[in-house]
Amino acid sequence: MAHHGHSVDEYLETIYFLAFPVGEYGPVVRASPALQARVAEMLGVTPASASEMLRRLEADGLIERGRRTGTLLTPKGRAAAERVVRHHRLIERFLTDFLGYTPAEAHERAEEMGDAFDADALERMAERLGHPDRCPHGWPVDPTVEQAENRELLALSDLPEGASASIVRLAEHDGALLGWFYDQGLVPGTEVVLSRREPAAGQLTLRVGSEDQVIGERAAEGLFVRAAS
Repeated sequence: MAHHGHSVDEYLETIYFLAFPVGEYGPVVRASPALQARVAEMLGVTPASASEMLRRLEADGLIERGRRTGTLLTPKGRAAAERVVRHHRLIERFLTDFLGYTPAEAHERAEEMGDAFDADALERMAERLGHPDRCPHGWPVDPTVEQAENRELLALSDLPEGASASIVRLAEHDGALLGWFYDQGLVPGTEVVLSRREPAAGQLTLRVGSEDQVIGERAAEGLFVRAAS
């Protein structure tokens, strides 16, 4: 996530990722300390700032917190979050497909431009783009498709040693890490084999094509893959 002043939409987008777990995104309990800490970590804000915004979202009927685990977003909040997520991904496609931004650049710019387009403009954008299936980082533009697909994916860090997989999506909340994925060629569609785990060093060795590539556990947690049958 970008580190400028965070809007309600950015908080909703962050909570959306935690509400529909895949890989490192969730699950998280609804109890205030756990949710507050996770949101603060992902947005790069203080726990106090996250707590203040979570109280606001709860007062507006967008989230529900408590001692149980389960859905974080109310029906109203889920609808709002899905709208934010879809719009963000359309803007990313617009920035890459029409304006020539790199995929990593597009994520940061889309965060800044989220309020620049109304619903009509975004639907026109979707039509001009040909109603794309995915954002540049592999996430389905349609949140319902994403949520169904989540069950088919796992983080690369959870892939068994010796198994092969195809990268489907890249974690977006850390812009620097997202850029690193592209620099390393770890992009959607890349086929990898997890050759070796080195838990003591916190790293994995991948076979990418004919080359070995060492990556850290943290990076591997942000690569969402589909294991080969």
